[in-house]
Amino acid sequence: MIPGRWNTDPNTGEPVHPMATTAPADVERALAAADALHRDGTWQDVSSPERAALLDRVADALADRVEEIAVTDSLTSGVPIATTRIVAGFIPARFRAAAQDCLANPRTLRLPAGGRDVRLLRLPWGPAAVLTPWNAPSFIAASKVASALAAGCPVLFKPSEYAAATARPLAEAVAGVIEGAGLPAAAFQVLHGAGDVGAALTGDPRVKVVCFTGGQAAGRSIARAAAEHFTLLQLELGGNNPVLVLRDADVPATAASLARGMILLNGQWCEGPGKVLVHRDLAADLVDALGAELAQVRIGHSLDAGTTLGPLAHHAHRDLVRDRIEELRDRGAGIVRPVAAPDGDGCFLAPELAVGADPGDATDELFGPAVSVHAVDSDDDALRLANAHPSGLDAYVYGTDLDHALRIGERVACGEVRINGAHLADLGDGSAQGFWGGSGIGGHGPAESVRVFSGDRVVGVDSDDLVI
Repeated sequence: MIPGRWNTDPNTGEPVHPMATTAPADVERALAAADALHRDGTWQDVSSPERAALLDRVADALADRVEEIAVTDSLTSGVPIATTRIVAGFIPARFRAAAQDCLANPRTLRLPAGGRDVRLLRLPWGPAAVLTPWNAPSFIAASKVASALAAGCPVLFKPSEYAAATARPLAEAVAGVIEGAGLPAAAFQVLHGAGDVGAALTGDPRVKVVCFTGGQAAGRSIARAAAEHFTLLQLELGGNNPVLVLRDADVPATAASLARGMILLNGQWCEGPGKVLVHRDLAADLVDALGAELAQVRIGHSLDAGTTLGPLAHHAHRDLVRDRIEELRDRGAGIVRPVAAPDGDGCFLAPELAVGADPGDATDELFGPAVSVHAVDSDDDALRLANAHPSGLDAYVYGTDLDHALRIGERVACGEVRINGAHLADLGDGSAQGFWGGSGIGGHGPAESVRVFSGDRVVGVDSDDLVI
């Protein structure tokens, strides 16, 4: 246990259980076991059809626990149960998709080489440290773990210290399938703790790939540690995502979309709207319309089916968001709060608009039900300001001339740009998103999911007939 630290119910503030941590000796044992397993080849040599079958069985096991996952996630992150039920329902499909990746991408591919035997091998890098956050804990963990297992990496999975309870259904499903198949338990190990445990994993030379979703400060620390051993990285770090409201935008539709985006996952999602750059002629109307939309938000207990905005995940995060809004106030923003948060000891925060600060002062990711709003003089001005401090991850463009909006969107320096919408789901089948600039390293999408955990090796018969 982490002395003096407790996981709390974000709805009430009441302690639920002490924060768990894995002892240093046990972290070392886990690292040694993962390294030994990779070296002896038992796990990586499981055939693609066998690996796909294992992943399908994990999907079956998780399908029976969707409601449990939804409730646990809601009580961990504060996200309303209506949303966590939808997200939890996607988890079995994520494992089935990883199973299909196994079948669609064979471990060995024969290359044309004039009759010579030349083989392209796709091999797991080795032990993979998968470190996941608390905001959408089960789905993000399932996505990363499924891809690492599909590639054949021994997985060292560390959930956020604020989301330890959410790891149980996933861990029991994966471990149960691995044990039932007679495979070594070291193929999937769970470790708990805060930054010290994460650092022990990400800085160890036996870990060959690190997959981390979280904040930029932690991401930079991981990158510095990984540089010593040239450890492969996938870092999804987020940023303050710009929203470009063009001169021809439909104000009521834009306000409805932005309000929905602001409260998705209680605003606790790295791809959510952050800095609204709106044409000056529309700014006042947009603030009024957005305030009217947010006034209809129902703030309440996360397990209440009628709640549309629950509490933030924990008090430290609630206080951080509150402090960042106050910093914008100190820099000249007016604060618009269309609805009040409930009283009590929960981690509730009312949706807020910080209006009128200099856009250059609004660089920190808010990561809550809040946005800053800034009037700009032209569409090109909005684009310039969006790229002056790029988030690198997501952006939004609102306008009625779709061709113009798409042209603007193509020039925003980030991995994904949504036109006239703010949803969690991918824009389309096969969507791929790079992490540009400060938003991280790598990307995610169909090609990247398993690919990040595996590398290529060409083995073949050479020929004296070649010129060089």
